[in-house]
Amino acid sequence: MSSSSAFNEEKGGSSSVGEPEYGHDPASGGIFSSDYKRHDDLKEMLDSNKDSLKLEAMKRIVAMIARGKNASDLFPAVVKNVACKNIEVKKLVYVYLVRYAEEQQDLALLSISTFQRGLKDPNQLIRASALRVLSSIRVTIIVPIMMLAIKEAASDMSPYVRKTAAHAIPKLYSLDPEQKDQLIEVIEKLLADKTTLVAGSVVMAFEEVCPERIDLIHKNYRKLCNLLIDVEEWGQVVIINMLTRYARTQFLNPNINESLLEEGGGGEKTFYGSDEDEDEDEEEKEKKAEAATMAKRKPYVMDPDHRLLLRNTKPLLQSRNAAVVMAVAQLYFHLAPKAEVGVIAKALVRLLRSHSEVQYVVLQNVATMTIKRRGMFEPYLKSFYIRSTDPTQIKILKLEVLTNLANETNISTILREFQTYIKSMDKDFVAATIQAIGRCATNIGEVRDTCLNGLVQLLSNRDELVVAESVVVIKKLLQMQPEKHSDIIKHMAKLTDNIQVPMARASILWLIGEYCEHVPKIAPDVLRKMAKSFTNEEDIVKLQILNLAAKLYLTNCKQTKLLTQYVLNLAKYDQNYDIRDRARFIRQLIVPTEKSGALSKYAKKLFLALKPAPVLESPFKDRDHFQLGSLSHLLNAKAGGYQELPDWPESAPDPSVRNVEVPEWTKCSSREKRKEKKVEKPFYSDSEGESGPTESADSESDSVSGSESGSGSEGSGSASESEESGEVSMSEEEDREKGKKTKKRELTKAVQESESEQSSEEEDRKHERKMKQRKSDSESESDEEEESESESSQSESDDSESEAEVRKKKKAAESKPPSKPVKKETKKEKKEMSLLDLDDFEPAPSPQVTPVNNLLSNSLVTDLEGLSLSEAVLSPATIAPSSALKIYELLHRITGEGLSVEYCFSRQPFSPDANMVAVQMQFTNSSTSDAKNLHMEDVKLQSGMRVKEFPEIESLPAGETAAAVMGIDFCDSTQTANFQLCTHTRKFFVSIQPPVGELMRPVFLTENEFKKEQGQLMGMNEITEKLTLDAKCRNEHAIVQRVTTAANLSRVPCGSDRECRFAGRTVTSGSLVLVTVATREEGAAQLTINCEKMVIGTMLVKDILLALTQ
Repeated sequence: MSSSSAFNEEKGGSSSVGEPEYGHDPASGGIFSSDYKRHDDLKEMLDSNKDSLKLEAMKRIVAMIARGKNASDLFPAVVKNVACKNIEVKKLVYVYLVRYAEEQQDLALLSISTFQRGLKDPNQLIRASALRVLSSIRVTIIVPIMMLAIKEAASDMSPYVRKTAAHAIPKLYSLDPEQKDQLIEVIEKLLADKTTLVAGSVVMAFEEVCPERIDLIHKNYRKLCNLLIDVEEWGQVVIINMLTRYARTQFLNPNINESLLEEGGGGEKTFYGSDEDEDEDEEEKEKKAEAATMAKRKPYVMDPDHRLLLRNTKPLLQSRNAAVVMAVAQLYFHLAPKAEVGVIAKALVRLLRSHSEVQYVVLQNVATMTIKRRGMFEPYLKSFYIRSTDPTQIKILKLEVLTNLANETNISTILREFQTYIKSMDKDFVAATIQAIGRCATNIGEVRDTCLNGLVQLLSNRDELVVAESVVVIKKLLQMQPEKHSDIIKHMAKLTDNIQVPMARASILWLIGEYCEHVPKIAPDVLRKMAKSFTNEEDIVKLQILNLAAKLYLTNCKQTKLLTQYVLNLAKYDQNYDIRDRARFIRQLIVPTEKSGALSKYAKKLFLALKPAPVLESPFKDRDHFQLGSLSHLLNAKAGGYQELPDWPESAPDPSVRNVEVPEWTKCSSREKRKEKKVEKPFYSDSEGESGPTESADSESDSVSGSESGSGSEGSGSASESEESGEVSMSEEEDREKGKKTKKRELTKAVQESESEQSSEEEDRKHERKMKQRKSDSESESDEEEESESESSQSESDDSESEAEVRKKKKAAESKPPSKPVKKETKKEKKEMSLLDLDDFEPAPSPQVTPVNNLLSNSLVTDLEGLSLSEAVLSPATIAPSSALKIYELLHRITGEGLSVEYCFSRQPFSPDANMVAVQMQFTNSSTSDAKNLHMEDVKLQSGMRVKEFPEIESLPAGETAAAVMGIDFCDSTQTANFQLCTHTRKFFVSIQPPVGELMRPVFLTENEFKKEQGQLMGMNEITEKLTLDAKCRNEHAIVQRVTTAANLSRVPCGSDRECRFAGRTVTSGSLVLVTVATREEGAAQLTINCEKMVIGTMLVKDILLALTQ
């Protein structure tokens, strides 16, 4: 049958399936027959050889399902098409099967083999669809098959299939919870996945199946933090919520010191305030004072992993997805130090421009935040002003926020706003505004009278609801200072004739009864009027009439005795049993008889006791015990599946559980093989791309970095870059060799000797640097964040430990001569070694002035300036920093009690470890006594950073200076290195923070190599800024000087007069940094930086811009 005839059939017939249908011919009896014919048409179309007919049939069937019609009798015909090669047909077949597999379990089981075949299909979409359908068949008998399919899919080559496997895990868990242990193994495997596509889905599976297994997250924590920015939006929400819970169990409270100090302060206050429980208060005070001193003694240091989480989530505040912004906001609210929480305010205010649904959720959370952290939203006060188009629930929430933000400075503005709101037509909103005015008056004493007068004016409003709400609020305010406001009470007594709202009438009666001594003439008359209308009043008003009668009987018995008895008799026969009971109780209490008990003596105390003024609190006050952004917080009730936010731990758990170990031998072997391959290739090889995929695979297997995106193309790209950089460094060595030969011919013999030593040092240093760089490349190849320490391997920390051991052994072995002779010995050792082996030796621990900077410098003039004929060049103690190097103060002489320390970044290779930045320190003793045993202690570093301490200076006589060199591996970050500088008597806390320009070393590139590398670092790795050059910086020499002063880069030859190019590599990871300054007319210029690490590029742009424009 043709598709057109089938279409006509459908047009003519009814759209329902399996129901009576009107045929074309009235005589055909179609009204009594079912539509078998139409189903036969669909079956025929599904059986045809044409994919177009099958597709048309499937579309119609899915449309029937969407309209709620039953298409289950087509199941056999549809199942046959599972094997169809047309993907569109296959997708619709899968949609149908997901819908009916549970109902038609027996028939669904017939298609299992087809799905199993689909799981082996070469097309990743089909593999994923087959798994999706298989996991949607909720039949207990196929659980083992589903488990096997999920395990296979978890190891699939395609990230999309692995993602589908992660989605299938919660489905299988809900079908058979007994499979939990096996599913956890699959989750653990998928959590180790480096691709962003899988991350969100597997964390969702983790949250559904085993949220309590926090140990599974340890090894993947840093990777998840680094991947977060690239995960899809809903994955980001899930990961952020999970990491919030994780952080609350693994890190210390960043505000712990503040809370302890606050508690200590509170203890003092109670101690001085009370005289009764002095012993208890004394103990409490001692405890709290002890806690406060503990807090002072141990200053809080944030865990680097805690900082990593905060830093990596912060950019997501700019996400277009409101849920992501809300997730980051709650993370900062629950985890960040108080000083840093303010960053979320702007992002949340931005969300208020969104749809009303989004506004509602955001305002609920803002209302909770403003109770504890009012200050962060105060600058955005006007954003919470109410628009006439806002729905009522949004208006009420904005009112709540405005009330929470009210203080002495902004209350006048807020009250003017409230005056406008009272004129609104929305009665619920007006009532909420009047309550808000009452709360403002309660919280801020200065405006209490103003608010009261305003509310009294509202009592003459035509709208009864406004008057009623005002009465209720005035009643609460009058309780604070009743004696001052007896005229208001009189005014309100007159309103009893007009106001009909029960709550308002009850409030007025309570006020008159409570403060009847202030209005002795009016109160009995009000009771008289109320007694007349008693039978017609609402229950709440009747109860207050009884209370008023009792209070007046006790205070003014002569005038009100008969009235009270009359009211009590009316109440005795009331229909409401509460009122009858209250009447009996009051009668026994205030009218003493023989039967009445001892209580009647205390009737006055019971009725006329002083009552505390009510505290008008925000309804959001206690909501912060629910996690912000959760459904439970929105409802203010615990929703199903809600997980409580854990309390902060008292002591920090072991942070080493998050370190990731990588077997060293695998890295070495693969790197050595790669090196051998490189040596065999010609210099300008075109076949680099061929080894790209294999190298990328190696780098993936060896990589520790969490921020790797997982795409093969990126891996191969980075691998080929490292290859090219290796070849470039080979060309560098050849060029340097030639340069050294020519210089040897030109210079004197003395210079020849020193230079040959230095060149051999340089050769060895380069060889060592290359080996270390290759190791570190695998660890920090695709890091886009500021610090790579978060993902550094355990092996690095092992190295630093072994270094510390060697240092201790050296100290123990050495006798104690002065520092200068030691330096001479090292110099002699160096000369001997250089005679033995010019090409390959290990230099002395202190970095020397070597020709590396000179060979890479900008001109011959600077080359010659760097050379020195004096032998003192070799002694680290006498390295004179060049005028271009900036001197920083480490310890001021006043703070150091006569000892002052300055340091500079010498820009020389640090010979013990090429991955460290050399820091040259100069000690000056300005005091009258000798400083002894100058050394470092208690080094506190961020994760991954290392320090090579300077040798101990045993004695520094008064008035003398001494120099020392230390090495710091900053892990390509500008984090500070904190340590104690110790003398024999004192310890001084000091810290060194490097400018970003000192985290790199110069590298020589030809113009072509520069352009080639620049071409590979485009897109997100390129930052361009336009600037106007300083008047003194318009020539090439000045530009070169300023750029090289700001950053340790070398000049790259350039054919154009209008361009200056510079190149370097970061010291730790060897990431390439390329800088171009292109000058235009009238001092205009363009600065371009290409860098593998975007964070370093961004920071370097700022520094160079500053250097060129000032």
